[in-house]
Parts: sequence; structure tokens; C-alpha cells
Amino acid sequence: MSYIKSDFLLRNKTAEKLYHDYAENMPIIDYHCHLSERQILEDKPIEDIYEVWLSGDHYKWRLMRNYGVSEDYITGDRSRYEKFCAYCDVLGSAFGNPLYHWSQLELEKFFDCDFEINGKNADKIWRHCNEYIKSNRVTPKSLIESADVTHVFTTNEIFDDLSVFEEIAKKNFNFKVLPSYRADKIMNIEAEGYNGYVDRLGDIKSFDELKTSLETRLDAFIKVGARASDISVRKVYPVSSEKEAADVFAKRRRDENISESEAEIFKGYLTYYLMRTYARRGICTELHIGAMRNNNSAMFEKIGADTGYDSMAGDDTIENLSRLFDRLEREKSLPKTVVFNLNPKMNAEIMTLIGCFQSDEARGKIQYGPAWWFLDNKAGMEKHLIDLTATGHIATFVGMLTDSRSLVSYPRHHYFRRILCNFFGEMMERGEMTADIEFAGSVVKDVCYNNAVRYFDCND
Repeated sequence: MSYIKSDFLLRNKTAEKLYHDYAENMPIIDYHCHLSERQILEDKPIEDIYEVWLSGDHYKWRLMRNYGVSEDYITGDRSRYEKFCAYCDVLGSAFGNPLYHWSQLELEKFFDCDFEINGKNADKIWRHCNEYIKSNRVTPKSLIESADVTHVFTTNEIFDDLSVFEEIAKKNFNFKVLPSYRADKIMNIEAEGYNGYVDRLGDIKSFDELKTSLETRLDAFIKVGARASDISVRKVYPVSSEKEAADVFAKRRRDENISESEAEIFKGYLTYYLMRTYARRGICTELHIGAMRNNNSAMFEKIGADTGYDSMAGDDTIENLSRLFDRLEREKSLPKTVVFNLNPKMNAEIMTLIGCFQSDEARGKIQYGPAWWFLDNKAGMEKHLIDLTATGHIATFVGMLTDSRSLVSYPRHHYFRRILCNFFGEMMERGEMTADIEFAGSVVKDVCYNNAVRYFDCND
């Protein structure tokens, strides 16, 4: 029997009421994830619990490596059953790690399995979940619908096939699947395969032609329902001149090597140019700062990116972010922007900076994004709420997302909702905020769902 009960993480009666009466039954907008839109379209029955729960989830792989598990049991040649049992064995003692909670919540929510996850129970969990999958014909669509998700924003490279989204729309699912425009493959000019990515956009010879192609593709994204864009950079770079950026691009198109400083010139200008373009098209920017990627070069060469070898960067880029926002604001081209940071030392810096660029265009036009990636845990969420409320306005916050490649990650929204309700409940019981439970509950509902509906224009 699982240790997770109905009042999990709720430490007082007020918190319990806020969660069960106001947060628990609110729908979900997943405004940033890495699900495969093609997998959703094809909607093939899930084969087994490994496929949907462990395959491709680098959060779980990383935990296994911390425990000393051989890579054979993670991304290697061991059977699905052996890999599954290895993860269960590792998870059983991962006290305090969010996966210890998330994994339990996922099995209970989607597979009606409340066996405590550990090595001793691995075999019966495997058999129970696989029987449930078979008897209930579990598919991507059924998983998303059972989580009461209304919108899924996938993250798509600018040259991806957008016809998939048109085909999904024809299916009349109970939820919408919309692409988010991501130009990172064009941003990362120093990458080995860079020119191949540019070639996928057409015969691009000049920087002007690149900009035209980027805008044409953005219009194609908007045509199939895109509401948001995604920019992920290790740090925010100074905004260079267009000529400097064009010179670097021309050099790279000649297959010449470029220096680190030249790459930063290009990235600084392209970030500015993209955000200005998003503002003109009414597209929100989701700006992710602070990931130091592919630290283990040997494993990167062996199994590639997004496999669990990224970490927090230590770069302090708040001044560059300030200058970027200020220039866009002066040009009346600052889009609605959600800023995510991976290093908690930047929490207060970002919160105080975004307060300088709010306007009546939207409640919380510039958002401090939810605790992201390595901060996406109980301690990180609690600190996020403390920092957000200390210098911002919680009632404008757009709430949680999954940022996941897994179809069963939606309990993370409820993990956050429990922490949010407990945060409010404790303040209410200490007499630090209104005792009007109905009013406080309306704010909870807004943070859980309604604010994201308004912010991303999802009323359709």
C-alpha cells in the first residue's frame, strides 16, 4: 500500500480544503512540454509500463546513475523488464527526490496501482500495470484525457512537419495540441551540423534570407494554432548589431569555424530579433536560461543529447537581460515573456527585474516561470513561491507545466497544486492573509488554470 494519502503534502485543514475544493478538479494547460505530436496523432496502444513510464525519461535515468546502476540497465541492451526492476529498486530509497513522489503518483493516477515502489514489489507492479494497460487499451489520447488536459503545447523545431497538427485537429480530441516555435537549431551557430539545419529551410545564402525564412515559418506555426515560442540559452548575450550578426552568419555558411565570441554576437542579436518578431505576431516568449548542457562528452558521443548529462550553469546574465528587455520596450516590441531560470541564485534578480517591465497589456505580462528542471521539486517550488510573493503578485502567476517527454507526467501539476495550497493554508492559519476561503480559492483556481487560459489566449 502506498504511503501517499489524500492529504499528501497538505499540513493543515485550510490547505486540505483549498486543494480538494478548489485546485484538485481544475483542468490542466500544459504550456511547455516535449511530447511527440506524432505519437499523439497515431494514438497507438501502449505496449507496457516501461514504454510509457521509463523509456526516454532522463530524470529517471539520472537517478539510476547516481545509485551506481550499469548503463546496460538504463539505455543499454538489458530487457525492458530488467530495466524496470532496476528503477524500482533504485527508487525505493530515493527519499526526498521528487521522483520518489512523482513516480508513485503516476502509477496511482494512470494505472490504479498503489503498491509502494521498491525492488521487492517490482514484479507485481510490472504485472499489475501491464494487465491494466492491456485490459483498458491505454493510449496517448486516453492518458491525456484522463488527466483533464485541455491544451498541450509541444516544442517544435522550426522545420518540423506542421501537417501533423492539422491532422490532430481533424480528430476532434477533447484537447488541443499546438506547436511552440523553437529556433534553437538556428540559434546555436557553433554546432557541428549547423549548416545542415539551415539547409532544411531552403537555399539560404544571406542573413536577410534567413530572417525571411524564420518569419515565414513562424506564420506557418501560427496558422496551425501556435500561441508560444521557446528560446533556450545558457545565458543572455549582449545585443549586437545586425551587421555583426550577418557577418558571423556569412562566415559560418562558408563552412568556416567561428570563435566563441562570434557565436555570442550571433546569439545576442538573434534572441533580440526573434523576440521582436514574436511581439509583432502576438506570440508569447518562453525564455529558458541557465542550462549547461552535455557535460559528459564521452556519453554525449555515445548516446547523444537529452540523456541526463546537463546541469545548472553559474553565469550571471541579469544585466544583459535588463538591456534586452529595455531595448525591446523602447521599441514597443517586448512580447509577453515567461522567464525560467535554472540557478536559484537568480530568483530575486529576475523577480525584481520583471517588475520593471509590466504593463496593462496583460496581468503579469512578464512572468517569473515556475520552478524548472533541477528546481522542479518540493524545496524549489516552495522557494519559488516565497520569492514570487515577496516582490511580485501571486494572483497573476500562470502556474505549472510538465516540461516532460513522458505522457504520464501530469501528476506534477497536482504536486505543485498541493504545495501551492499548503503555502496559502499555512499563511491563512497564521493570520497572514485573508480568512475568506472562497476568495483565496478563486486565486488558487486562477493560478492552477484560469491565468494560463488568459495569458496564452486559450479560450477557444
